[in-house]
Amino acid sequence: MFLEIVSQGEIKIMEKNLVYRGKSKDVFKITAGAHKGKYRFVFTDKATGYMENGKPVFDPGYDVVVGEIPGKGAIACRFATHFFKLLKSKGVPTHYIDTISDNEMIVEPAVPLGMPAAKPQFPGAAPLSNLEFTWRNNATGSFWRRYPFVRPCKNLHKVVEAWTKGDSDILITLEALQEAGALAKKEIDESVKLVKKIADIVSKEFKSKKLHVIDGKFELGRLKYGRGKIVLIDEISPDVLRVCRGFKPDKSGDCTQYKKCAVTNYSSGKRTIKNKNQVSAAEFINIFL
Repeated sequence: MFLEIVSQGEIKIMEKNLVYRGKSKDVFKITAGAHKGKYRFVFTDKATGYMENGKPVFDPGYDVVVGEIPGKGAIACRFATHFFKLLKSKGVPTHYIDTISDNEMIVEPAVPLGMPAAKPQFPGAAPLSNLEFTWRNNATGSFWRRYPFVRPCKNLHKVVEAWTKGDSDILITLEALQEAGALAKKEIDESVKLVKKIADIVSKEFKSKKLHVIDGKFELGRLKYGRGKIVLIDEISPDVLRVCRGFKPDKSGDCTQYKKCAVTNYSSGKRTIKNKNQVSAAEFINIFL
């Protein structure tokens, strides 16, 4: 158990109400006050990426925490607030309620999309705890590493993929989701449509700032009191978007700068790809905030 001094100066026992500790934020259940029964997000300074020559390289496209960026939690919270409010104005359903401090947000409780283990008595069986949906404007990151026959930065028209969310993200096809019984065909179609709508809104917002979204990932779920409606949950922050400068598409939407920007490598059986013009999380504070 540990104590935290919150913005109002009161002391709250935090560990007791901890619901989830993630790679970019901690989630707590609110047990008293006006928001009783809701959840509180506390955005942290932890950042994902990979190690290169013994030093962390921060990249939201990776799922391993490699260090901290001072002030990142506050940036992520303010950034998420901006986009949740924007999505609300566009009629997109989310779980967002309010932002109460530099790095704290109140949200509706929601159940992430997933399913329990069909036969938990079998050793090794495990539930599909929740899903993340990636969408891609261009071929880079894990998409290019899996499909190296594709030209780097090719226009992918916001192709949507589903992933398990956890210590190690695993790709699961949309057809497999249906056949496994995790989601019905109608729910999959609804989810993909919602992800593409959000991706389009987010991409246009960045374009207005002369920036380009390469790809992103969203988490969907059902509000606890929302009659099963699928909505955007979790967050929209620099932790779930990969953004670049200097995007110049041809008539097909393929980036013409890929030879200057994309840096690939193949060593010891592993492929890597980096984008020289990628915007770091720290730079977002001067763009939207």
